[in-house]
Amino acid sequence: MARYTDPCCRLCRRENQKLFLKGTRCFTEKCPVDRRGVPPGQHALERKRAKVSEYGVQLREKQKIRTFYGILERQFQNYFDKAQRKTGRTGETLIQLLESRFDNVVYRLGFAPSRKAARQLIVHGHFLLNNKKADIPSILLRPGDEVQVRDKSKKMEFIHESMKRMKENILMPWLNLDKGAMRGTFLNHPQRADVPLNANEQLVVELYSK
Repeated sequence: MARYTDPCCRLCRRENQKLFLKGTRCFTEKCPVDRRGVPPGQHALERKRAKVSEYGVQLREKQKIRTFYGILERQFQNYFDKAQRKTGRTGETLIQLLESRFDNVVYRLGFAPSRKAARQLIVHGHFLLNNKKADIPSILLRPGDEVQVRDKSKKMEFIHESMKRMKENILMPWLNLDKGAMRGTFLNHPQRADVPLNANEQLVVELYSK
């Protein structure tokens, strides 16, 4: 399975905003977005001052969303095609599909400090989905689906440290969490206004419509 292996912080600097790819590091003074404030590369300042075309703006929004959820180009294209076939606004449906990914839900519930860490935990078999072992991060959850840490994994310090940072007031409204049982429920697909993503998905629709 293909995956991105280069430094994650370069991606945040390229978009000039935090995409929360490194977990707790993003909330510390070590975050390169706060320390440097310029895109990566030798000619970063020249590119920053250069005029960006309409296509360039649309491309950057697409790359931002793709990077935020940690998926590759072919996967993103497949999600867009699936969103187009559904009724409603394509951009909002696209975000709903991405938010319903298994790895994203594990991250949102606080079982992992980042989506990358959530994928690793899922692949290693530390979670149950509807009381069945599931090790595919890209599974799309449906309303009512339950995610639970496996009994043999409930003592993992890595998961407990991540859950300690999870505050009730930042739990997404489309999720329910039982900290004691280390179980969460995907209640429904989120409304776009509730998703903390600083991006314009309509520009992605315009990009793929050309």
